[in-house]
Amino acid sequence: MPRLNDVVTRWVPRMFDDRFARGRMVVLGLGGVAFLVLQRDDRYEPVDWFFAAVAIALCPVAWRWPFVASLAGSLTYGVAANVGVAEPMVPEVGATFMLLEVALREPGRRIGIAAGGMVAAHVADIFPHLPGALGHLAFDLVVTVGLPLLVGANIRGSRRLARQAEHRATAEAQAARVGERAAIARELHDLVAHHVASMVLRVGVARHVLPVADPRVTEVFDDLHATGTTALADLRRLVALLRDPTADASAYAPIDPGALPDALATTVERATRAGLTVEATIDPAVATLDAVRGLAVLRLTQEGLTNVARHAGASATATLTVRVRADAVHWELTDDGGRGDVLAVPNGGPGHGLVGMRERVEVLGGSLTAGPSGAGWRLATVLPAGVGA
Repeated sequence: MPRLNDVVTRWVPRMFDDRFARGRMVVLGLGGVAFLVLQRDDRYEPVDWFFAAVAIALCPVAWRWPFVASLAGSLTYGVAANVGVAEPMVPEVGATFMLLEVALREPGRRIGIAAGGMVAAHVADIFPHLPGALGHLAFDLVVTVGLPLLVGANIRGSRRLARQAEHRATAEAQAARVGERAAIARELHDLVAHHVASMVLRVGVARHVLPVADPRVTEVFDDLHATGTTALADLRRLVALLRDPTADASAYAPIDPGALPDALATTVERATRAGLTVEATIDPAVATLDAVRGLAVLRLTQEGLTNVARHAGASATATLTVRVRADAVHWELTDDGGRGDVLAVPNGGPGHGLVGMRERVEVLGGSLTAGPSGAGWRLATVLPAGVGA
């Protein structure tokens, strides 16, 4: 049964595709010829052969102009039924299939006119025998008019549903691409902005703490700081553009979970070199996390420490805690607010750091807590188990 259902739902609609109209008409014409060759009705007169030949000759016409062929086929059948001697089987079957072509390929008004022509042909055939042949007329109309219209409506409905499904699939694919580009925009900000901001901060620290008498060295420091600041501004403009681009994007490769402890230690070390005091408690079990949550922990840590240095200053003390409890990741970063000696990094407006952190956490089924804590700031979240696996 599943195989039969597959044939019905997939192959039958394809048989009635507009691209195969020529093939259907060829089969119909050959069927009519075969019937005439094999028929054994001795009542066939030249007039019957003539109308059968006309019905067969309409098959190539029905391929290009189904509406015209249907009206001509109904007329041929009606005249053959009243003028001919034998049963006009070939004209009747031909007119029925041509009505089906109209139901498949023509607009609604033409379908109604073609169906009316077929009804008129049957009434003309049965009229001399009414009212006694009323039941026979009803049966003929159901088979030769109702059935083609029903099949045509079903096939057209299936086509419409297929087009709607294709449009939905296209829209979903487009939405997925947009979502992927937004994710890449966040990754770009998280990765590049973190390193560029760290370099700018370290240059700023050097400008403040190194006793440089040579104005040329000071000029180099100033140039490095200005270049880095410009790079950050350009990066944020690029991130804003990537959030609504027109080009496809490729996937971002996540970090190997086994390398996560070292990556977190490296991030802490870089923040320390930038001037921060970081007290880190990192559970070794983070090496067992899945790749998605592992990447999220690393990005949260990088962005969080960068924000501490940017907003609390290089003299701030940050406390980082990463623990794994019942396979859920508990991540927290706090700072003491520093002494207010913030090394400002002009950027022409707010960045996407906190927004990106919040979106990343929410995708993984958690929620990010961000707000003042004493004199400083606190970020915390729990990444539940099984979401990123």
